[in-house]
Amino acid sequence: MKKYSTKHLRNVGIIGHSGSGKTTLTEAILYYTKAIDRFGKIEDGNTVSDYDTEEKKRKISLSTSVVSCEHNDVKINLVDMPGYFDFIGETMEGLRAIDIAMIVVSGVSGIQVGTEKSWNYVNKDNLPRAFYVNKLDRENSDFGKVLEELKQKFGISVVPVQYPIGKENDFRGVVNVISRKARIFDNKSKSMIEADIPEDILEKVDECKNMIMEAVAETDEELLDKYFNEGTLSDEDIYTGLINGCSKGDVVPVMCGSALTGIGIETLIEDIIECFPSPENLELVNAKNIKDDSELSVRINEREPFSAFVFKTIADPFVGKLSLFRVITGKLKSDMTVYNVKKNKNEKIGAMYFLKGKQQIPTSEITAGDLGAVAKLQFTNTGDTLCYPQSSIMFEDISFPQPVISMAVLPKSKNDEDKILSGLNKLIEEDPTFKISRDIENAEAIISGLGETHIDVISCKLKSKFGVEVVLQEPKVPYRETVKKTSDVQGKHKKQSGGHGQYGDVKIKFEPRSDGEDNLEFVDKVVGGVVPRQYIPAVEKGLRECVNHGVLAGYPVIRLKATLHDGSYHPVDSSEMAFKVAASLAYKKGLLEAEPILLEPIEHVEISVPEYYMGDIIGDINKKRGRVLGMESSEGQQIIIAEIPQAEMFKYATDLRSMTQARGDFTMRFERYEEVPSSEVNKVIENKNKVKIKQE
Repeated sequence: MKKYSTKHLRNVGIIGHSGSGKTTLTEAILYYTKAIDRFGKIEDGNTVSDYDTEEKKRKISLSTSVVSCEHNDVKINLVDMPGYFDFIGETMEGLRAIDIAMIVVSGVSGIQVGTEKSWNYVNKDNLPRAFYVNKLDRENSDFGKVLEELKQKFGISVVPVQYPIGKENDFRGVVNVISRKARIFDNKSKSMIEADIPEDILEKVDECKNMIMEAVAETDEELLDKYFNEGTLSDEDIYTGLINGCSKGDVVPVMCGSALTGIGIETLIEDIIECFPSPENLELVNAKNIKDDSELSVRINEREPFSAFVFKTIADPFVGKLSLFRVITGKLKSDMTVYNVKKNKNEKIGAMYFLKGKQQIPTSEITAGDLGAVAKLQFTNTGDTLCYPQSSIMFEDISFPQPVISMAVLPKSKNDEDKILSGLNKLIEEDPTFKISRDIENAEAIISGLGETHIDVISCKLKSKFGVEVVLQEPKVPYRETVKKTSDVQGKHKKQSGGHGQYGDVKIKFEPRSDGEDNLEFVDKVVGGVVPRQYIPAVEKGLRECVNHGVLAGYPVIRLKATLHDGSYHPVDSSEMAFKVAASLAYKKGLLEAEPILLEPIEHVEISVPEYYMGDIIGDINKKRGRVLGMESSEGQQIIIAEIPQAEMFKYATDLRSMTQARGDFTMRFERYEEVPSSEVNKVIENKNKVKIKQE
């Protein structure tokens, strides 16, 4: 692949609602720029960007992939991102690699949840954006209606730079509004042929051109004066203004076509080159100087010393780790030694590649603004900054969403436990949105992710990449036990069987601990040596072992105070073991008399939803034995603050998604333990007993 300067690059992110045609559009652009010689289809599992086994099986994109093509001496890097909400982490990674996000919208369905979310993501990062209205060959597709929806929802800066010729089955071409060039798709040659603009849409095309001129003029005072004085702008002025307005996010161009039939793709490719900003036109990249913690802004420039940002990692069990990066300044060459600022380590650059899906094209140099990959970096992970040795610049990290659903991962074969953890640790390098934790109490590995599909994909990757089969099940709720009243009991252990006997006798007062601490508080109030000094630690040790298992359902006991105040001993038969046993006898008896109760973990939950869904959410919280603490507004969303028992929250990510059509989000954290209502206690004890019987 030949070398391209920064101004001859375009990095386009393809995002939008799941099923809007993003992967097909990526495939179409590759096909019409002759980067591939066969048009792959999702149904056939042979597209360039969906190359993973799981993607082929599920027929949806699961990870961000980078492909590149060339047209008229410009290199276009396409970053195809998943639309499925469980894989939002992949979208966050992809957005850090691009100059402009092209939000794909179905010409039939119009604005969907994924369209709104995509807009919010790019808005948050202040990224340039455009819309591509796809599927205009389908029945019930309507470009005019979708354009109106986009303008109403996202503002007047949304302007059509293309207009369709015909609709539904009769959709046959696209007009470039600025140059007023019309092209009709020729079925024989499978290419676009220049034609006259049909008379019935001439007025619409003029209207669209005026919309562009007005939007462009408003972004630049010089152009505004010219527009007022002359009443029009030249095509050159429009393109310059469009690129500038687009790079600041002030103007949002709208393109259109049909990715599947290829109608309009050539016009789209031309407009990507003419209307979209190159890395040179972009706003400054946020960074900081780690020496004095000051904020920096960096312009993408090939003449400055080298720096790059690692936006994604691919864990391949055969090839090893592949780090995908975007060069921000300077050039990266093979055999260079670079500095990882975050890890404070030097890395030697080995083999470097440009990517086309899973295909790796070797290269010896990658210039500012371009995207590349390097194999087998020792210390580098997603979100790291690489630069020339001893630099102090660090680019802003990627802010990933927190996991919202957890499942226990159990091996199908007992010998696979180590393999599971090794595989998960490799996958976490590739996907920072899931977390691994260890439930020591139940000896379970817990994986937490962004949805049920996310966790299911992780378990399938364990099998396909690392040969380990696992079973997923809901994690066990970490219930606890405590006491509500006070009891004063004797524990006496006396055994005589010839020779030395065993004798230990203690009187212990059990009561709730009142200082807010959870662990056992042991108080020694023995006077007069009724229990000899050397045996008191054995009593305490015996109790500390006992509190791991309560008397109701065997859950650990918290908030317990035990005061040893009396007892007796035998000068020959007493021993540490005898007093340990006596303490355990007192413990069982004492807890039963002190009114033992079950406690459950309560989560602090903050749910962000559009106001329309408030009633349903509050009703559902009540059903889940939760209580609403308050509400507040933020960025057009209502935030409900509630406390809900953890036992009711394992599938909440799925419940909330279905109640709000995926418009709701939530975060949760452990708050405290609270008494289980009497109506639930028997269910918990029964379930615990069933598990015990199974294990035996």
